[in-house]
Amino acid sequence: MTTETPLTKHINLAQPLAMADYVDVGGYQSVKKAVLQMSASEVMAVVKDSGLKGRGGAGFPTAMKWSFVPDFEPQDPRYSEDKYLICNADEMEPGTFKDRWLLEGVPHQLIESMIIASYAIGANKAFIFLRGEYHLAARRLQTAIDEAYAHGYLGSNIQQSDYQLDLYLHTSAGRYICGEETALINALEGQRANPRAKPPFPQVSGLFGKPTIVNNVETLSNLPHIINQGPSWFKALSNNQDAGTKIYGASGRVQRPGLWELPMGITVRELLFKHAGGMQPGLNLKGFLPGGASTDFLTADHLDLVMGYDEVSQAGSRLGTGGIIVLDDHNCPVGMVLNLLKFFAQESCGFCTPCRDGTAWVVETLTRIEQGQGTKQDLDSLHKLCDFMWLGKTHCALAPGAVEPLQSALKYFHDDFEQHIDKHCCPYHGHH
Repeated sequence: MTTETPLTKHINLAQPLAMADYVDVGGYQSVKKAVLQMSASEVMAVVKDSGLKGRGGAGFPTAMKWSFVPDFEPQDPRYSEDKYLICNADEMEPGTFKDRWLLEGVPHQLIESMIIASYAIGANKAFIFLRGEYHLAARRLQTAIDEAYAHGYLGSNIQQSDYQLDLYLHTSAGRYICGEETALINALEGQRANPRAKPPFPQVSGLFGKPTIVNNVETLSNLPHIINQGPSWFKALSNNQDAGTKIYGASGRVQRPGLWELPMGITVRELLFKHAGGMQPGLNLKGFLPGGASTDFLTADHLDLVMGYDEVSQAGSRLGTGGIIVLDDHNCPVGMVLNLLKFFAQESCGFCTPCRDGTAWVVETLTRIEQGQGTKQDLDSLHKLCDFMWLGKTHCALAPGAVEPLQSALKYFHDDFEQHIDKHCCPYHGHH
């Protein structure tokens, strides 16, 4: 096991590397290698062999996703000249700020990565769909895009090859739902950001009805390193069966909240106590969300859990974005869940009833409980709502994601809910 940090080693938040300096440290080597020496299918094969999985939350194998783009012959009536790559940079998951670090600190790396991915899937147009509030990232990305055009890495005949790619920066009008890939595609087309029904999947019919791949910032950022160093190097970076490194985060009342690029599959204990410095003085760990707001709570019993996709799933949660949100024993779990559900209720696109009305109903119920006006019936209705909003009953995964912190809080912190009801107040904050 190594302690290499390929994604973040050239990050400079004060002033990211300009084109010349980025090239000096090996930047854009992978583009030359890919477009001048490899076929698209060879690039695809290398990424497949590397075992790279999506870092946006779902952990789907990247090359497998790419392989769903249909490869029709030009004489086929379904053939389309146009294919699109979209980078999902709409980072709105609470507790998650890893992509922002990459976008602001090393913008050229993302552009380099998108050239490789576009080449692999045969796309000639690519888009960065950026969270609207990321103003600094927008300025730095646009500067880097302009430099890439000026130096022959974007536009026609990239590095004297016959490959051409145009890259556009699109700053989003916001909303959490834009992180769902079909809602993102609708927003990019200028429509309302409601998720689409699937099938058809975007790989077949996405942006403007053409084959489209949507990948997360962190996922894409691995590509130059995989092309340069090879699949076996990438696999060796990790501690478990998931290949590569992961940008893990910790927020909440730890001593050193922040981000660290670490081998895939480190333990929760190592992340929270070695890297984040443990809990602040006088506080104990009560629980944590392992991968952003839309994951299930785990508790201090899970400290030796490996932070990998399969391991966290087996423990009853999801790795998600790898951004841990810590709940300490001086903070009210009911209040924390209420805060999260207010966010999800506000961010619901309103398309389907379970999400539109269910999230609002949960907020109303939790507010009553937190203010000491809750009843035992309220706990029953929360359990019912968890079922009402679960997977398969909604148009997309927003409501099930909102249910995850709620259902797990009801499981692990049931006593806290009961105390609110029995004492007619929040035991953490006294009477309201």
